Amino acid sequence: MSATMDVHAPYRYEQLADLIVDMIDNGALSPGMRVPSVRAISEQHRISIATALQAYRMLEDQGILVARPQSGFYVSNARHAAFALPSTSRPRARASTVSISGVVATLLEHASNMSLVPLGCAVPDAGLLQSQRLDFTLARMARQHGSRHNVYSPPRGEPSLRREIAKRSMRIGHALSPDDVLITSGCTEALTLALGAVAKPGDTIAVESPTYFGLLHTLEVLGLKALELPTDPTRGVDIAALARLLGKEPVAACVLSSSFNNPLGSAMAEADKRSLLALLSEHSIPLIEDDVYGDIHFGRDRPKPFIALAQSANRVIYCSSFSKSLAPGYRVGWIVPDAYSQQVMERKLAFSLCSPVLPQLAVAEFLASNAYDIHLRRIRRILEENLTRMVRAIEASFPAETKVSRPAGGFMLWLELPKQFDSRALFEEALEHGICFAPGDVFSASRRFRNCLRLSAGHAWTERIDAGVRRLGRLARALLDR
Repeated sequence: MSATMDVHAPYRYEQLADLIVDMIDNGALSPGMRVPSVRAISEQHRISIATALQAYRMLEDQGILVARPQSGFYVSNARHAAFALPSTSRPRARASTVSISGVVATLLEHASNMSLVPLGCAVPDAGLLQSQRLDFTLARMARQHGSRHNVYSPPRGEPSLRREIAKRSMRIGHALSPDDVLITSGCTEALTLALGAVAKPGDTIAVESPTYFGLLHTLEVLGLKALELPTDPTRGVDIAALARLLGKEPVAACVLSSSFNNPLGSAMAEADKRSLLALLSEHSIPLIEDDVYGDIHFGRDRPKPFIALAQSANRVIYCSSFSKSLAPGYRVGWIVPDAYSQQVMERKLAFSLCSPVLPQLAVAEFLASNAYDIHLRRIRRILEENLTRMVRAIEASFPAETKVSRPAGGFMLWLELPKQFDSRALFEEALEHGICFAPGDVFSASRRFRNCLRLSAGHAWTERIDAGVRRLGRLARALLDR
């Protein structure tokens, strides 16, 4: 790095950060390239290691650099994406009745067909997760103490698992006790219990737009309406638009992703999260947050969920699971119902009574051994590389007008094509070519986003996956030309 820097400037770390950005922009540092070490850059520019590290951390938070454990800082592969970001969704004037169950069932049936190139399901595949140690733990417990564990779990769930989840809550900046936690069968049950506790049939629930079709399906089954909020692909929900909508229509609750929403991958800044919490508090509206992707972050720090930023006046119900990061087949999730504990417990007892014992105990032991943190470091690196490879394949094959999200966590990409494009037609054609993806209209209660689609990078990257993405791109080109 031959460029010079005025070391007498008042904010040296900002000046160093600007220098690095200039070098990336002029090609001196290319995507994927390792930048000089913190020690080397501090010696070269005669600044402290702390100042150099502050510059690198700021660029990491902005998504310009990526930190790799025991390796250093690298230029983000997403820095120079050829395609623009998707558009911010438009606000809806009124809530929509949800009718999506049929298309969801069809999509899930195809997504579970392993003869198709698996781009459609937001579930990481077992080969990528490599959770053999967890499986061995469960098998050992079943072999040695099977009869002891072939019983009903306590209604709140196994104490050992609730204790481990509570211990990990310090990492999200919000201390929990085991008694605050109730174990559920995945995050879907947690969201269902939360919605049932705060709303009744006919009520309106404010949601991101686009949003996860599983949430929309739950709203439909519970007889709830969806008020779709404009959502930016990087910053998340438009708070000003939400404020305007709350003045026009009664809302029973708001359901939002803590970070890396499905399908956009957007993540609200902490300041925006605080502003949204203040707005909901002003209107006495509870917030149900889905933090299922929080552990799959590519930056240095795990994003703080709403519950860690809430004030005493806020009513926040926290939902999460290990389905996206460790063991989708174990169906181990949890909910922190806070003020709605009694209502949630009543519904848990009525719907499923309790959760299976063995999966809970296996996950609890896995967490206690610290194996989960080692596992997370590996899976984050793999999923980030998967998304980078998928973006490259998209840019090489899809129409030039395509827009692509650039999430800083999770493993989904949201693609937006020209308005006349029909992703439902592409879906039918792709199935004939052995490819499955999720068409955009299933992510909206009002069946918007027909010109969009979601691709999952949750499987180990292989020639088959790469070829499937490129084939899909060629099919999209041909369909758009027609």
